[in-house]
Amino acid sequence: MKIKSFRGLIADDSIETIPLSTNTGSTGYRIKKLQIITNFPGAGSDYESCIKIYKIPQTVASVDGVVDFSDNTLLAVAYISGDSASVTAVQETIIFDNEIFNQDIYVTNYDAATGESMNYYLELEVLSLDLNEATVATLKDMRGRE
Repeated sequence: MKIKSFRGLIADDSIETIPLSTNTGSTGYRIKKLQIITNFPGAGSDYESCIKIYKIPQTVASVDGVVDFSDNTLLAVAYISGDSASVTAVQETIIFDNEIFNQDIYVTNYDAATGESMNYYLELEVLSLDLNEATVATLKDMRGRE
């Protein structure tokens, strides 16, 4: 099994594109791991961030903390919160779909507390797709439907 990893620091209320598309669409991907950590761990700041990964482009207006699992374009969600007083332990929830995709994906970050940037680490399983699988995956990615 081949794994590709991506990592980055994403600012609050922003979107990053992870380029995955190819000319033929014959390479597919499936999320295997998603981890997030605040930009300043242990620095005593409040944070409540929601990182989401989508299979269609997002707009700045669409970056929010709302999680809607009926959205067929949503591939993964990671939520983390902590406070400056360290009274509350860090809470983290990560959920991702087992869907195969072959186009670019889009990472968003929304921090409801103080606008913190978040680090993310993403592992994707690399899959070889035949022509039919590539066509189906491309159409699903483009249309955002199941």
